[in-house]
Amino acid sequence: MTYILGISALYHDSAACLIKDGEIIAAAQEERFSRKKHDSRLPRHATDYCLTEAGITASQLDHVVFYDKPLLKFDRIVKTAMAYAPRGRKSFAAAGSLWFGGKLQTKEQIQKFLDFSGEVLFAEHHEAHAMSAFYPSPFQNAAVLTIDGVGEWATTSLSLGRDNSLEVIKEIKFPHSLGLLYSAFTSFTGFKVNSGEYKMMGLAPYGEPKYVDKILDNLIEVCDDGSFRLNMEYFDFPVSNRMTSQRFANLFGGPARHPESELTQREMDLSRSMQEVTELVVGRLARYARQSTGMKDLCLAGGVALNCVANGKLVRDKVFDNIFIQPAAGDAGGALGAALGVWHKYLGKPRTAKTGDAMRGSYLGPKFSDAQVTKFLDSEQIRYTQLSHHELNERVADLLNDGAVVGWFQGRMEFGPRALGNRTILGDARHPDMQKKMNLKIKFREGFRPFAPAVLAEDVSDWFDLDTSSPYMLVVAPVA
Repeated sequence: MTYILGISALYHDSAACLIKDGEIIAAAQEERFSRKKHDSRLPRHATDYCLTEAGITASQLDHVVFYDKPLLKFDRIVKTAMAYAPRGRKSFAAAGSLWFGGKLQTKEQIQKFLDFSGEVLFAEHHEAHAMSAFYPSPFQNAAVLTIDGVGEWATTSLSLGRDNSLEVIKEIKFPHSLGLLYSAFTSFTGFKVNSGEYKMMGLAPYGEPKYVDKILDNLIEVCDDGSFRLNMEYFDFPVSNRMTSQRFANLFGGPARHPESELTQREMDLSRSMQEVTELVVGRLARYARQSTGMKDLCLAGGVALNCVANGKLVRDKVFDNIFIQPAAGDAGGALGAALGVWHKYLGKPRTAKTGDAMRGSYLGPKFSDAQVTKFLDSEQIRYTQLSHHELNERVADLLNDGAVVGWFQGRMEFGPRALGNRTILGDARHPDMQKKMNLKIKFREGFRPFAPAVLAEDVSDWFDLDTSSPYMLVVAPVA
């Protein structure tokens, strides 16, 4: 037996994944244990869970692999600082203290926290994303698009997956990045970069695409094949913690929204406009991928692949016959891709695509038995009632029908950012005030934020303009 541990950490969304002989045993994000959103620290709790789930210790690991190459990433930071000097001196000094203070010693940090004396391997960031999408996919051969902020240098990459191999066909490199452009608008509309992008996506339907031409004329040049270049006069992210320059603010009529201030129509229109630009670029990239590879199937990964509105348009446009999106498409999924990459690429093990779901619904986290749950409830002196499955379903259905909000807990925890039914808040969509109630009273978040509807897979086309299932909450479709 061969055990391989993949690790993603030290940027955001730290995670661990364990595979045995090419099969996924366990995967989890550190934030689910630490309760620190987007926890970036080395995934001690997630790793402990993975090892416990497999019934092994770190000494029994055959390989440990990290999801990117820190030296290449540092090379980008140094070369960028040199290219923009003397601008960005303070930013580079701050980054340097982080890198010399630990990030350049990633190998030693991993060995120490695992108490592991073996070799630590390193995958390239976009390679890890691509492998996380292709290797678990149901396709023996496929085009693979990875789109995010930035890895080491790549920001967008097209690969061709055949059997157990992945060949990079085309790359777009930093500072030209669709993900960073989206993050620039995220920051400008008053949300936090690397965590607020989905808020901007949720805000977009409330706006009009009035700034699309202004974005395309000034900020990003998009070619027919989906390749693009940013006009860096509008951006400060290469040289500071600020995403945008004063010129960006002037273009859109004033300074960025303060995070605590009221949302205005401008933020809604900016969100809608950037969403449409994203859909334009993703669509052109996908068409070029189909044309250049000849593949009928597509795999998607990287943070931009979590943009379920763009994904939905891609599915409806039928550029590809079939699309598989890695449910942990962000950096957490890099741990999975890196581990699978060691098995198939580093060790050269063959791969046969499975017709079923190799991700097992993305239910790869810990589970708890009834005995464990009741023991905890008793220890905390919490009152409870045990029901049969039939009684439980009827009770919950009645509660939902009466307008109650229900916390649903079953089976293994989800891997990835979406609540997919095992750790989920449920409400009845027929109640007109349900969205506001769940947002403001339960989740304590902005009232505009959307919730995902759940219907039986066989009935999806009765409810939505969609002719395929969407088990991972990664495709948005219009109501039929």
